[in-house]
Amino acid sequence: MFRRWSLPMLAVGFASFMGYHLVASHRQPPDLEPVVAPARAPYEHVVAASGVVEPASESISVGSPLQGVIEEVAIVEGQRVKQGDLLFRLDDRELRAQLAVRHADLDSAKLNLARVEGRPRPEEIPPSEAKVRKAEATMAAEADLYNRREKLFSTRAVSEQEVISARQAVAVAREAVTQARAEHDLLLAGSWEHDKSVARAEVAREEALVKQTETDLARLEVRSPIDGDVLKSDVHRGEYVAAPISQALVVIGDLNQMHVRVTIDEQDLPRFRAGTSGKAFVRGDADASLDLAFVRVEPYVQPKRSLTRDPSEKVDTRVLDVLYALPAGSQTVFVGQQLDVFLKSDAVVKDASAPRRLTRKD
Repeated sequence: MFRRWSLPMLAVGFASFMGYHLVASHRQPPDLEPVVAPARAPYEHVVAASGVVEPASESISVGSPLQGVIEEVAIVEGQRVKQGDLLFRLDDRELRAQLAVRHADLDSAKLNLARVEGRPRPEEIPPSEAKVRKAEATMAAEADLYNRREKLFSTRAVSEQEVISARQAVAVAREAVTQARAEHDLLLAGSWEHDKSVARAEVAREEALVKQTETDLARLEVRSPIDGDVLKSDVHRGEYVAAPISQALVVIGDLNQMHVRVTIDEQDLPRFRAGTSGKAFVRGDADASLDLAFVRVEPYVQPKRSLTRDPSEKVDTRVLDVLYALPAGSQTVFVGQQLDVFLKSDAVVKDASAPRRLTRKD
């Protein structure tokens, strides 16, 4: 008896299960409340956009002009720095040794210039004058010998050859006097002006090399370009820094005044008016709004850089950057944080897809 009714009962059970499953699968799921309510437009006509928080000074990416090993790191993230404060310093031992060589070469060039400009030395003048007097005395002796031999030649006491030799000796002595006087005048005239110019140029060259090395030493010490706060630091002692570098080592910005860089889609530009006010909402807190004050428009429409990963969003979308100032003391936002921005708009652009009535002008 049980075997007779078991198969029909099993079929009825499977049919009931299938019916229940079909009914449950077509049941409408209940509406779920979002975990975080999205921000709502505070105006009747708005231009909705996204904004990124940045310092009023903008985020300044500081790099290293030279390559080397980091020797000292003088800052930490969040630290307040003044313009000219040390951020980090590279190893300077090689350049300091090079600077010592440059100073030695400069000292040598200065001594050579002093030697050239100091001619003649006072000690060199008396020997030169003595050489002139010696040449003059030698010429006088040779002239007296020549006169006596010429008188003796008339009495045939000396030969003609001796007279000729004496005459030639007088000529040689006369030229020796001329040479001694010329050398003495040259000594008194001092160094040649061109030699002085060459020595001065050598000193100037060594001074320039010293300044160049000192400049390179100063460039090893990377300092803050503004008064601001250290937003990000990616430097560690002992790391090697290559120049040029592809990423910023230190990011600095002045947090005393915060701005919001609002990117407006080019399709919303007809409804945007420069100078209009707006409100920003922190994502995750739709109840708290931040009043925005217009600062300026950067009048250059450029390709959109921050994409929302929406499949319908095109990469070739172009946007206009507009800067708004946050209220002073807005400590609830951070640099780089995204905000939902609503800008008040009095202009209403009709839908281009709606049919319009043709007129005679058309």
